[in-house]
Amino acid sequence: MALDTRKGVWKTGKGKGRHTPKGRQLDDVAWEQVKALLGDRPRRRDLLIEFLHLVQDQFGCLSAAHLRALAEEMRMSQAEVYEVATFYAHFDVVKEGEPVPPALTIRVCDSLSCELAGAQQLQAALTDGMDPAKVRVVRAPCMGRCDTAPVVELGHNHVDHATLTKVAAAIAAGDTHAHVPDYQAFAAYAATGGYDTLKSLRATGDWAAVQDTVLASGLRGLGGAGFPSGKKWGFVRGNAGPRYLAVNGDEGEPGTFKDRYHLERTPHLFLEGMLIAAWAVAAETCFIYMRDEYPAVLEILRREIRALEDAGIVAAGYIDLRRGAGAYICGEESAMIESIEGKRGIPRHRPPFVAQVGIFGRPTLVHNVETLLWVARVCREGPEVLNAAEKNGRRGLRSYSVSGRVAQPGVYLLPAGSTILDVIAAAGGMAAGHVFKAYQPGGPSSGLLPASIHDVPLDFDTLQPLGTFIGSAAVVVLSDKDRARDAALNMLRFFEDESCGQCTPCRVGCEKAVKLMQAKTWDRPLLDDLCTAMADASICGLGQAAPNPIKLVMQHFSDEI
Repeated sequence: MALDTRKGVWKTGKGKGRHTPKGRQLDDVAWEQVKALLGDRPRRRDLLIEFLHLVQDQFGCLSAAHLRALAEEMRMSQAEVYEVATFYAHFDVVKEGEPVPPALTIRVCDSLSCELAGAQQLQAALTDGMDPAKVRVVRAPCMGRCDTAPVVELGHNHVDHATLTKVAAAIAAGDTHAHVPDYQAFAAYAATGGYDTLKSLRATGDWAAVQDTVLASGLRGLGGAGFPSGKKWGFVRGNAGPRYLAVNGDEGEPGTFKDRYHLERTPHLFLEGMLIAAWAVAAETCFIYMRDEYPAVLEILRREIRALEDAGIVAAGYIDLRRGAGAYICGEESAMIESIEGKRGIPRHRPPFVAQVGIFGRPTLVHNVETLLWVARVCREGPEVLNAAEKNGRRGLRSYSVSGRVAQPGVYLLPAGSTILDVIAAAGGMAAGHVFKAYQPGGPSSGLLPASIHDVPLDFDTLQPLGTFIGSAAVVVLSDKDRARDAALNMLRFFEDESCGQCTPCRVGCEKAVKLMQAKTWDRPLLDDLCTAMADASICGLGQAAPNPIKLVMQHFSDEI
């Protein structure tokens, strides 16, 4: 009997045998398109999210046919590919028979700073004024541009201080691509002695001595955890290799934009710090996980990593740049590692800790962008560059992201002992017509403090007695024209949307909290019980810290609830 040469036929012979596998059938056209997109890239499981981005960017969505083809090409189950694609907010999965998204998507940031600046009204006006067949208007969580609120993302172009007029002009001009700002490129950085420290350490350096220098500077993790940075090196180095380094660039805490600020100006200061840390722990690969909301930063890093490879400072492929896909939870280090491995960004149970079992099950050093920037400066200029600053009994410097009702929102480098009044003064004081009422000291996870608590240094360990913490130093200032309960509701809506859903206390707790907080009068006993359950039983920091806005509003702004 002659073999059946029809495409897609996998079984021959007499009887009632199937001509096709069960389930969704492979479309040959879609398969060829996927193979062309992937080119000669290795079909590794950990590259799944990168490949999903390729398809989304090329076709504007992820069709069922393309997901099936990608699963075939990567020898993965369709279920695995589908669950990853639907986990991340920036992937548009379209099933058979469903309409594809319009060619243009407008994302309107609805974080606290943007809401204070009128984001809700702007989104409503954009929705009413656009043809839904041509333009899709959706809400989006913080884009890391709180200093220019309200912000709209038009394709990959961010419109700062957005208005209907500005958005319409950008659409008319077809301005939907990222704008890369002027920054210090490799040649300019190298001309000022850049990478000399790294080269010297690679030649004759002692990693333990460098670790001692970093410890002496007092540098602590500036992503929010505050763990002494140098100590991590010893933990990772003490485990057998291969070892990896992962940079947490998923700066998703609403109100935080300091990492973007630095990367859009001095990317090589960060890159040298990263390579010094990688040298210290003998890392085989450096993974940079950068949030998708920073397209200009991603382009800068692509250019400058190539420059490092061309200059022979790193081998090709030693720095592996990974692009997030819109998931706040991936700012949690183990969720970030899951995402780097091409999976859903779901936090891991600990122990074991990532210093022992991290990327691909190997010891992994995880640092924040700003932390590595300081590693480079400390190694170049000595620990005094950081620990010489002293104020209110605190040592060190902090980059405060300041937004809200201040005259000049932005990033301000101040002594770590600065109070909220110092931070507001650095930002030009309160905005005209506004009186200081409350503030968010470290993103929504830190809740809200009243203006009466204005003499406490905004630093590690100083805010814990008040039931809060400094976190990533994302300071949002509220005025007498704002209600604390509305701000807290904005924060809980964010947590509800961004919960990964793995654990019941967080998944159900955030949803229940939002419903209770919308009542005219809050049910305090029930909210107290809910906050306790979430804080005690949630797997990761999202669910554990989500109750803070509720608890602090009930404590300090009881007249509003």
